[in-house]
Amino acid sequence: MPKASFKLVSEFKPAGDQPDAVDVLAERAKKGVKEQVLLGVTGSGKTFTMANVIQKVGRPTLIMAHNKTLAAQLYGEFKELFPENAVEYFVSYYDYYQPEAYIPRTDTFIEKDASINERIDKMRNSATRSLLTRDDVIIVASVSCIYGLGSPDAYDEMAVPVERGQCLDRDGLLRDLTMIQYQRNNIELKRGSFRARGDVVEIFPAYEDNRLVRIEFFDDEVESIVEVASLTGEVLEEKDSATIFPGSHYITPAERLKRAVDLIRGELQDRLEFFKSKAKLLEGQRLEKRTLFDLETLEENGFCPGIENYSRHLDGRDEGEPPATLINYFPGDFLLFIDESHQSVPQIGAMYRGDRSRKKALVEHGFRLLSALDNRPLRFQEFEKLLHQVIYVSATPGPYEMDRCTGNVVEQIIRPTGLIDPAVEVRPAEGQVDDLMSEIRERAGKGERVLVTTLTKRMSEELTDYYLAAGMKVKYLHSDINTIKRTEIIRELRTGLYDTLIGINLLREGLDIPEVSLVAVLDADREGFLRSTTSLIQTFGRAARNVNGRVILYAAEVTGSMRAAMEETDRRRAIQAEYNERMGITPESVRKNIGEILDSVFEADYVTLPEAKEAIPEGADAAWIGKAIAKTRGEMLKAARDLEFEKAASLRDKMIELQELELRFL
Repeated sequence: MPKASFKLVSEFKPAGDQPDAVDVLAERAKKGVKEQVLLGVTGSGKTFTMANVIQKVGRPTLIMAHNKTLAAQLYGEFKELFPENAVEYFVSYYDYYQPEAYIPRTDTFIEKDASINERIDKMRNSATRSLLTRDDVIIVASVSCIYGLGSPDAYDEMAVPVERGQCLDRDGLLRDLTMIQYQRNNIELKRGSFRARGDVVEIFPAYEDNRLVRIEFFDDEVESIVEVASLTGEVLEEKDSATIFPGSHYITPAERLKRAVDLIRGELQDRLEFFKSKAKLLEGQRLEKRTLFDLETLEENGFCPGIENYSRHLDGRDEGEPPATLINYFPGDFLLFIDESHQSVPQIGAMYRGDRSRKKALVEHGFRLLSALDNRPLRFQEFEKLLHQVIYVSATPGPYEMDRCTGNVVEQIIRPTGLIDPAVEVRPAEGQVDDLMSEIRERAGKGERVLVTTLTKRMSEELTDYYLAAGMKVKYLHSDINTIKRTEIIRELRTGLYDTLIGINLLREGLDIPEVSLVAVLDADREGFLRSTTSLIQTFGRAARNVNGRVILYAAEVTGSMRAAMEETDRRRAIQAEYNERMGITPESVRKNIGEILDSVFEADYVTLPEAKEAIPEGADAAWIGKAIAKTRGEMLKAARDLEFEKAASLRDKMIELQELELRFL
């Protein structure tokens, strides 16, 4: 396959360790080395290195992150670095998802309940369409991309091609659009729908934001094909041809659908006989009723709610055969980056087991056919078999990656900014609370911030109360606090409303606050996940953005994990110090606009917009306030639909303020 053309656009050039890392990783990839590790410290520019490798290697690329929030950050960065290429985003499209489940102990069946995010659904369709039509594709995905997806062959086969000058029956085109899950709507044209007015057919593709495809006929000939703006109707581009890809990934050609329906009926009869032989009449009745309803809907519409549970039959797979996933849409020579691999790899391995245990209860009690078990994520071994070449990226690669990449580990230790890893000090655990109090006061006097990690949520709250009683400006942060509130707390820390943030695991990957000059780890000698070598090194990195960065470990003894983390940090400090001396670099703290806070908080997957408060005019009456409330509510809902939740929260607060003002007129 010829090399794809990727054009990286940036005012920066690789610096520090980046040039060597880029050259080595790219050359090994070109030579066919299957697995490599990029061991890059916090702040060394791993994302920029990945982008340069993609440009040099020139192959379709998948970048996996262990959650969709980190994926969103990476997507934004790559979209900016490759503006002329197809950079796509593929994560779970649910804003809210309660999977179908059955709890035998209490005889409780929980119906599937979900809220689909239309924008993300569009982006998923755009991703698969790009993979089938272009070779300069970069897709940033969460680990949910290893869940079953419709067959790429069926998705491609069912696409509807149209060419100018083609002899084409208009009504036949409308039938084809209906078969690929597009809905006719002559009143409101929205994504995944079409309308027909005389000789003009307008289609709003499922993968477009604001572009329609307008096809004009002259008798049975396609006279013109143009793309138009969905809002204004302005003609954007005349085209010689267009291909309309399906509105759903679970799409099946008519012949295959008929065969699948027959297979489902056959499996149903076998399963009913099984329940009868076990005297499980209720389970059999339950299964028969649900499955027959689904079959009737499938035959009528080619689709049914929960269609993914029949994917094995729709795809023509054998029992136990892995489902098609996003990876199957890539060409065979694709390049994979697994970001934060120490987190992502274990998560990939755990996904199959959790999914199967839930579905097993549904199958055993007659809520689903046995074949529903094959609607699943990949087993880890199946995932491994699909990989062509992979680069694991992490500041702390796990044993799995390191064992498989012996001799193929590329280190990126040097930060172009010259910042050195923080010095680490061990202090006695006895009296740690009061000792830390004096350290916090010292840094607060300099206008710097402190992060404190505890072992439990309860301890973080109690420690916060103790310091508050002492007159200190502290706040705790843990997973019980919702995303928007966490964002507000981080912003308030940076602006100085608080001097100290106390938390647990959220003070590791991705929380980069330049004002933080001290990270304190309480009870650092309590061996376990939160105090492992990997976790400690990640925690140290939170102080790596400030030139005065330091870490204090409070412990009664130095554990093996502590010693390994400190030795690795000392090694990295020495490498950076030697580079700074050789290059004549004087390190400076990272300067980051507080408006960019959502780029750094762990759960921040939304765009930050500046708060814009409309002044309330003097003498405002009830009529003005009523209009302002309606306008603000509309802006708030639009911001929420566009995933701009920081802005939505600000508008919500403004609306509440207006509503309180309105009460004065009542």
